[in-house]
Amino acid sequence: MGKAKKTRKFGEIKRMINPKDMRLKQNQKKKAEQDKKEEGQVVRHVEREASNMFFKYNTALGPPYHVIVDTNFINFSIQNKLELVRAMMDCLYAKCIPCITDCVLAELEKLGPKYRIALRIARDPRFERLPCSHKGTYADDCIVQRVIQHRCYIVATCDKDLKRRIRKVPGVPIMFIVNHKYTIERLPDAYGAPKPTK
Repeated sequence: MGKAKKTRKFGEIKRMINPKDMRLKQNQKKKAEQDKKEEGQVVRHVEREASNMFFKYNTALGPPYHVIVDTNFINFSIQNKLELVRAMMDCLYAKCIPCITDCVLAELEKLGPKYRIALRIARDPRFERLPCSHKGTYADDCIVQRVIQHRCYIVATCDKDLKRRIRKVPGVPIMFIVNHKYTIERLPDAYGAPKPTK
């Protein structure tokens, strides 16, 4: 006959609850006290809405308009054979100052020799250069941060994701290309902008 296997009887072993288990009342009290402390430390900061946003549109925007230009906006303008400053003036019927951040220029430089015309346009002396103080060269984050801080810009972009992000910021008009022309949304005074068909 073979040797009978001894099985360990689990019922005989006394099970102990972990002293750090949340089911223990003393641990529940500690957790409640800790939550109260953290709640007391949190400073609730609510952004104050600017007075120029009393109406639906930003009333502080007026000519000369400062337009922050995105990388793909320059590329699409070249594809549609649009001269940036003239087409902006045709859209807004006012003087426009295109602004280019360091990030946008860095992105254009990274794209290589294929986009050298776009880079030449971006280095135009009529364009205002906006220096960046942050790390990295991701233009979308840079533009969104700048627009949140100062609501005095129009953002020119054809990027859907960037448009979606900027629409969440109240009072910032967006310029984009439709039917080989520039158009603008969220700016009621733009008489030259063709209304996009829905």
